[in-house]
Amino acid sequence: MTAYFIVRAKVGDAALRKDFDRWYQDEHLPDALKAFGARRAWRGWSEVDASMHIASYEFDDVARVRALPGSDALKRLVAEFDRVWGDKVTRSRDIVEAQQSIAGA
Repeated sequence: MTAYFIVRAKVGDAALRKDFDRWYQDEHLPDALKAFGARRAWRGWSEVDASMHIASYEFDDVARVRALPGSDALKRLVAEFDRVWGDKVTRSRDIVEAQQSIAGA
């Protein structure tokens, strides 16, 4: 069943949001999609917490997502993220395996 690697980034300084948004759009999301070999990726800003950026990478199965933590691909992306943003942006990661999928009209 489909699985997702989800990254939440807290951009506490509102002045950084525009630069972070551009960097993630132009560099990080495409780089991560390719490095992870994900099926697709999407990103957006929370409507509940304006400082919270969420990126999600979709995979065919959870085994592929479970292999990401500790992988060379993730280590490279984390190093680049840290180089660009340092301690200005904090992140958390999650792995979610879809248990059910239904479609509406």
